[in-house]
Amino acid sequence: MNSARLILCVLFAACMVWLWLPYFNQPATVVQNQEDIIAKPDYTAVALKQTAFDEQGKISHKVTAAKMELYQQLGFTYFEKPIFTLYNQQQTWQINANEATLYENHQLILEGNVVAKNLTNNAMIEHINADNIQVDIELQTMSSEQPVELIGPNLKITGRGLHADLKAEVVELINHTRTIYYDQ
Repeated sequence: MNSARLILCVLFAACMVWLWLPYFNQPATVVQNQEDIIAKPDYTAVALKQTAFDEQGKISHKVTAAKMELYQQLGFTYFEKPIFTLYNQQQTWQINANEATLYENHQLILEGNVVAKNLTNNAMIEHINADNIQVDIELQTMSSEQPVELIGPNLKITGRGLHADLKAEVVELINHTRTIYYDQ
C-alpha cells in the first residue's frame, strides 16, 4: 500500500505541475514607464475662454475651446473644438475647427472642418471652408494648400490653395477651380 500511495502522490504532483505550468509560463505584463510617454501636458483647461490684447490695449483675439492642453517644453498648445476670433480695425474673423495647434511663434494650424466666418457686414467673402488652414495671429494672415471654398452673398468660389491678408482685406486663390454666381 505504501507503493500505491507513493505512485498516487507522484501522479497527483505530476497533474498539478501539468495544470499550473501555463500559469507560471505567462509572459510578464508590460508596464508603461514614464519614459515611454512622449509628453504630458503641463496644463490642461476644460471649457476655455481667453482674451488676448495688443500693445495698445485693444482686443487682438479671443479663444474658446472645449479643451486646451499646454505643452510648454515642446512649445505648443493643443485645442479641441476651438473658436478663434481675430480682431483688426477693418474686419473681424471667427475661425472654428475640430482641433488646432498654436505654436510659440503665433502660428496656428486648424484642422478638420475649418470654417472661417467674416463677421463684418456686407463683406464680399462671408466665409471660407477648408479641411485645414494655417493662421499667423500677429500678421493676421491665413493660408492653406488644400481645397478651399469661398462663399459670398451671391457667389461660391472653389479652388486649391489660399493666401489671405486679413488686414489688407485680400484673398487670393492659388489654383482657381470654379466660380458660381447666383441670381438674387
